[in-house]
Amino acid sequence: MDLRLTPSEAAFRDRLRSWLAGVLPTLPDKPDRDDWPARRAYDTAWQRMLFDAGYAGVDWPAGHGGLGATPTEQLIFLEETARARAPYVGANFVGLLHAGPTLIVEGTEEQRARHLPRILRGEEVWCQGFSEPDAGSDLASLRTTAVRDGDHYVVDGRKIWTSHAEVADHCELLVRTDPGAPRHKGVTWLILPMDTPGVQVRPLRTVVGSSEFSELILDGVRVPVANRVGAENDGWRVAMVTFSFERGTAFISDVIESRNLLEETVAVARKTSVPGGGTLWDDAALRREAGALAAEVSGLWSLIRKNVSEASAGMIPVQGASVFKLRFTESRQRIGDLAAHVLGRAALAMSDLPGGSNARVVEDRVNTLSFTIAAGTSQIQKNILAERVLGLPKEPRWT
Repeated sequence: MDLRLTPSEAAFRDRLRSWLAGVLPTLPDKPDRDDWPARRAYDTAWQRMLFDAGYAGVDWPAGHGGLGATPTEQLIFLEETARARAPYVGANFVGLLHAGPTLIVEGTEEQRARHLPRILRGEEVWCQGFSEPDAGSDLASLRTTAVRDGDHYVVDGRKIWTSHAEVADHCELLVRTDPGAPRHKGVTWLILPMDTPGVQVRPLRTVVGSSEFSELILDGVRVPVANRVGAENDGWRVAMVTFSFERGTAFISDVIESRNLLEETVAVARKTSVPGGGTLWDDAALRREAGALAAEVSGLWSLIRKNVSEASAGMIPVQGASVFKLRFTESRQRIGDLAAHVLGRAALAMSDLPGGSNARVVEDRVNTLSFTIAAGTSQIQKNILAERVLGLPKEPRWT
């Protein structure tokens, strides 16, 4: 196996580096975390810049408006943008990494033509309406109903942890269309325009003080049947496609950021003096933990290469997705714990202390506490792997 870059891949990297070096200094300052209209404008403007430069949808097929890049080129793009500290997808997250890829696989020609170009140009922001207040991690227990009424579904219910709902144009929405069917049947995947009458958005504040999640109240909302993705009552299968992209390839930039954070933590440890002389880096236990985490990040990157290769070949990385999501989120929390140990008392401050740059690390650590819950808890991932990969008996349901 030759893992060196081909001449065309090296040229792709060099062009990208040159473009990033020229465009990043021209970007305005990032807006305040709570100024969502400004954040949407910032994120969608960056997406438009990527589109105009030919880098939008680097992992999307060329036939659907993407770059159609090879798996290696996809990884080059992600590494180089992370290395250059380019903006993340931000408010474009759900559309680019969840809804768009799902529509490519499951949507109608009309749905693709309507939404994919607008997502790629940064003209359309999506949110995810899957989780519910009373369902917990058991998504199959969802209660939001959709009753067929001619050419529309009438939707009633509540969703929670609806990412970017406050600035979204559309929502990927899971509803129950057959209440009498088994739990994993009778579910349908709908495209909900967020300006539909009866849609109410209630922002939620997270532990770090941000409000990227919302509660969604749906009261008699009429959604056209033409907005259904897949067949009626086949939404659970379609949702599994969405989850596979969410869990398998959507955390790629986070892995690169994990590597950066680990390197920054090691650098701080090397220069932090301890009583009696020496530095924190002289602690053999700390070095062993840092080495183990570096090895895990390297292993996760290899798994990403596998998942990206499968996705680019039209395969849905179901097994690799759950393995990756489980290991990455737990490793990221351990990196945060290591960073907190190295920072010491500075790990208690959410703002930079004199002479330090602890705020970003502390905010990252607090934020990543949710990683083992979001996009399917670690317990859910273990059940998926046990039942679908290892063939073990299903977990009993307790009543």
